[in-house]
Amino acid sequence: MSDALWYLARGTGVTALVLLTVVVVLGVANRRSRPAFGLPRFGVALVHRNASLLAVAFVGVHVVTLFFDPYAQLRLADLVLPFGAEYRPLWTGLGTLGVDLLAAVVVTSLLRQRLGVRAWRAVHWLAYACWPAAWLHALGAGSDAGTWWLQAVAGVSLLAVLAAVAVRAFGTPRPAAQGNAPGTPRPAAQGNAPGTTRPAARGNGPGTTRATQGDAPGTPRPDTRGNGIPVSVRAGSGVR
Repeated sequence: MSDALWYLARGTGVTALVLLTVVVVLGVANRRSRPAFGLPRFGVALVHRNASLLAVAFVGVHVVTLFFDPYAQLRLADLVLPFGAEYRPLWTGLGTLGVDLLAAVVVTSLLRQRLGVRAWRAVHWLAYACWPAAWLHALGAGSDAGTWWLQAVAGVSLLAVLAAVAVRAFGTPRPAAQGNAPGTPRPAAQGNAPGTTRPAARGNGPGTTRATQGDAPGTPRPDTRGNGIPVSVRAGSGVR
């Protein structure tokens, strides 16, 4: 029975490391401007979420089997408090630290609606610290640390994470939002060009006398005070 628990703990531990590597790589790649691995952004997010759930499940099985395995000699406190186990306390403590970080991410994800996006995002960054703790734990605490296949899995996992971080750091940045490019002036509104005088309203220009129908523009309107006859005509004709 103890051998079965030990093999189950080893298998679930290595599988959890691979899944955590997938989670970290997809999490880093999904923040780029270009689609990752030829998948749309929502597809990468879906795989990232499912891989995270599987990683949590395998880590849970890994911890439970080690707790009941007499070879590991773990106490209940060793599952929560790191660096206190009798079996390889440093490397086992790194595994416990990774479990604590992963548990914090899971709990805050369940309480995301109450905590808010900003607090959840701040705790969610702990998932990136969980991966190196799990990677070192696999190489230091596992009984298969000296085997070629575990070293190969650890090496490929390390290269994948480093490649994702390098592409994220030195890759193409996210495109600017649709609209004007940063630093370019906003085009003028439809109508007159900037700096041009707005044309006057229909009719006579400023300062000109308004003409009646039949008069030429700019001609002064005759004085028709009285009976509607111009003053000059009345003065010359003797009309009173």
